[in-house]
Amino acid sequence: MAYRYKLGNKSYEKAETRAAFILLFPTIVALVFLFFIPALRVFSLSFTDTNTITNVSKFVGLANFRYLFKSQVFLKSMRNTFVFTTAKLSAEIAISLALAVMLDAKIPFRKFLRITYFAPVVVPVVASSTIWLWLYAPTFSPLNQILQFIGLQPLKWIYSADTALFSIILFSVWRGIGYDVVVFLSGLQEIPDSVIEAARVDGGNGWNIFWRVKLPLLKPVIAFVLIMGLIGSFQAFTEVDVMTPNGGPKNSTLLMVNYIYQQAFGNTKMGRGAAASLVLFAIIFFFTYLQRVMHDRMGD
Repeated sequence: MAYRYKLGNKSYEKAETRAAFILLFPTIVALVFLFFIPALRVFSLSFTDTNTITNVSKFVGLANFRYLFKSQVFLKSMRNTFVFTTAKLSAEIAISLALAVMLDAKIPFRKFLRITYFAPVVVPVVASSTIWLWLYAPTFSPLNQILQFIGLQPLKWIYSADTALFSIILFSVWRGIGYDVVVFLSGLQEIPDSVIEAARVDGGNGWNIFWRVKLPLLKPVIAFVLIMGLIGSFQAFTEVDVMTPNGGPKNSTLLMVNYIYQQAFGNTKMGRGAAASLVLFAIIFFFTYLQRVMHDRMGD
């Protein structure tokens, strides 16, 4: 008889435990060295004044955090990040859900359209950002030519403090729609045909079926897209760094991750960068937890 022992309310065999430990050991080692140790290092650095060039470190307590919340540049990067995240997620989810509903129907060239919408996702961010730099060119911008053709005034796009952040949001929405379309489309196709047919028999039309049947059943998918989009938006960096280096005109596109990079590697203030990283982590954790709680309550 195999030796068994209890852990909580469950009983395990010794052989099972040994096999599980052997299989999980590489993952545990990777987590320790790639996550836990760096996280502890960032936490300890946040209480120091550490110069990345001289490698001189001095304990300063909460001075870095006090500096951050008195810094107008950091506060502006927070505001920019919240505006970027809110606008990007709102537009991206609305557009991608609408496209997924249309692609779920039997329309011509459906497979081609699915590939077309997903194509921006597989293009590297640096490459797609460079292409959009050409689209945003102030003199021969194709986008400005379109605006002039329909009788509107051309914009300065990323070269003006008034439109730079909007331009970054526009690019990010274009790039992120494809992934969300695929996720929403898979969720729509998981809805049983019998449910849709039953709704039609009860007199529901396309609009009513979407709002009263499909959308409620898509709540878990929407929650997943929202959480992943929230985390991704707060971590946005490359597109801003490529298209508007140093935060753009008057720091209009400076996001929190760009600020962290500037402090840690541009200004050689690793302590401030680490402190800003912890603030960013706390914000992401809070909103992710809040969204999860709201989702659980709606599910009940």
